[in-house]
Amino acid sequence: MTIAVPTVVHIESADAYERGIERGRAIRETLADGLRIYCELFDVVGISRAAVKADALTSIAATERWSPALAEEMRGTAVGAGLELWQIGALNARTEILAAATGAKPGECSTIVNTRAGAIGAQTWDWHEELSHCWHLQQVSGTPRSFVGLTEHGILGKIGMNDAGVGIMFNILGHQQDRAFGVPVHLVAARVLAEAATLADAVTILQTAPVSTSSAITVVSPDGAVIVELSPEGAAVLEPHDGVLLHTNHFLTERLGQGEKPGLYDPDSQLRYAVLLERVAEAPLPTSAAELIPYLVSQPGDEAQLCCVPAPGAVFGDRWATLATVTLDSAARTMTVVAGTPIDALAAEPLRLVAGV
Repeated sequence: MTIAVPTVVHIESADAYERGIERGRAIRETLADGLRIYCELFDVVGISRAAVKADALTSIAATERWSPALAEEMRGTAVGAGLELWQIGALNARTEILAAATGAKPGECSTIVNTRAGAIGAQTWDWHEELSHCWHLQQVSGTPRSFVGLTEHGILGKIGMNDAGVGIMFNILGHQQDRAFGVPVHLVAARVLAEAATLADAVTILQTAPVSTSSAITVVSPDGAVIVELSPEGAAVLEPHDGVLLHTNHFLTERLGQGEKPGLYDPDSQLRYAVLLERVAEAPLPTSAAELIPYLVSQPGDEAQLCCVPAPGAVFGDRWATLATVTLDSAARTMTVVAGTPIDALAAEPLRLVAGV
């Protein structure tokens, strides 16, 4: 599989609506294609167009109450891209909408952090192969904190690093109460990147966000690092163990894990987590973010597929692939991205973005 090198979108307005206009115009052509693919995906997993629109409008209303600026930026994005607001809302709430899917497993991601190096981290972003051309990098200023990041077309935030050295990584989770009535987790991530000046700021935003679906948000910062597991049942903060944070796609906190959606990620998530545990136990983690990438490597046929490739004969809706490999360095305020798997990342020169520059 060949994944195109992503473009870097520059967004430079202090006005939220204007930031959306800039975003929508910059990705107008491929954004429409990404929306089409998502609409087809919703159809394949049994979610009607009427339900998608209703869920999107509900999520926009929830966002308006929690962060009017994010709602305004979605409005601007719709205008800039020549789309309807609910369509942009559906993209930002794609995790929430897909929580209602029947018989479909979401994509998988693996994350590793060394908190003794300032902190540094690496993760894979695994998602539908058909959307491999529908994401971009971004450099955003005009928000309280300038930030860089990786996100999908039309979605305001995902993985990234801001100019205070606060960075986030993303692992989707599944809870039996997941629904599409709260603020989308991708918009919560966008607010952390745009506003958090410290680790404590980021944790407060995450713990108080009225989310209705589950994710594990790893926060790295000059102050240290934590993982915040989010679910409709509440939030839980995971502290490092021996300077290490690991996450895949199952809950690690017992309280939230009691409501985990059965059969969604197991046993694959547990297998990947076990491999990461085994690898970090062998020796102290390196102090360079790039040197964390080998920990995320797997080969075809390995029981734990840290490098995700579509299975032979897999059909649309089930063609999972590692679309990007990302590192974060909080002390340097940097993020690197390679389009493809950790194996690709070991052989390629990464794109390097510095927050605030």
